[in-house]
Amino acid sequence: MALAINTLGKSDVAVTEMGFGGAPMGGVGPIITGEQVTEILLTAWANGIRYFDTAPLYGHGLSERRLGTFLSTLPRDEFTLSSKVGRLLVPADEGERGDKMHDHEPFGIRYDYSYNAARQSLEASFARLGLGSIDVVLCHDIDVWTHGDDQPEILKAAREGILPALSDLKSEGVVRAIGLGVNEWPVCNQIMDEFDVDCFLLAGRFTLLEQEPLDLFLPRCMEKNVSIIIGGPFNSGLLANVDRRRATYDYKPVDDTRWEKAQEIRRVCESHNVDMRAAALQYPLKHSAVASVIPGMWRIEEVRTNIKLMSAELPDSLWTDLATEGLVRLDGIDR
Repeated sequence: MALAINTLGKSDVAVTEMGFGGAPMGGVGPIITGEQVTEILLTAWANGIRYFDTAPLYGHGLSERRLGTFLSTLPRDEFTLSSKVGRLLVPADEGERGDKMHDHEPFGIRYDYSYNAARQSLEASFARLGLGSIDVVLCHDIDVWTHGDDQPEILKAAREGILPALSDLKSEGVVRAIGLGVNEWPVCNQIMDEFDVDCFLLAGRFTLLEQEPLDLFLPRCMEKNVSIIIGGPFNSGLLANVDRRRATYDYKPVDDTRWEKAQEIRRVCESHNVDMRAAALQYPLKHSAVASVIPGMWRIEEVRTNIKLMSAELPDSLWTDLATEGLVRLDGIDR
């Protein structure tokens, strides 16, 4: 079964309904070798994945370099690539190290949401990728989840600097689509009123486990023709693991309430002979605002498994039963 193709908002950028989250290629989670990276990416390509996402943060540039090495061998018009701006890579002793990165690159990060930093960051990404173009550029992590009490000042800086820069870069034809890559939907809802964005990469907030964006955010995305890319469709592992010791939520040990809800969802899925991971990958795509889900994949087997899960036929009765038990919402779902 071939992966469906969707267009991002008002742009002409097409993405496969399942993309490739590039964070694992940069040492987020278990460290994988360059040879393993090549095998994983070849498997993704052979199975029809044509959308790849990365960022300077992931492995302090390592993900971009690895993806670029692979993608540079392929016809440029056959894949879509997104990266991000908002963090500049600097010598390690001049910046902070990403606390979830296990790479050995000699760099740190410095937040910079100014106008000039957008262009500086993008030029550096071009150099690391070794490619002449990036299709989608996202302003990275201007949410409370990342910045806490400092977020209002970060948002102000982005509004005055990096977001106007992205608008200009699109107008100049340097990039084809722009938006945000964040962990919370409210900041997307704000920015959508102020800038002509094409998409939001939203990590973990519209999933089989949680559907708050159905109330306000997703209907507004439909009204404004803005697409959503769902990162973390397994809620950082909770919806993919049966062993609680390995299950995390937002990359931290899962709390009792969310763990118990996940097990109730699993129970209903198993009553329909459905792998809960298939439901987790397919549920976000039931909303027309969602263009792609991009799970992180560390092994060849995960790529192959996710492709099978995406193509699994799930009965309508599964969704009806999940909704009847108050576990998953179907209001506003239109696919």
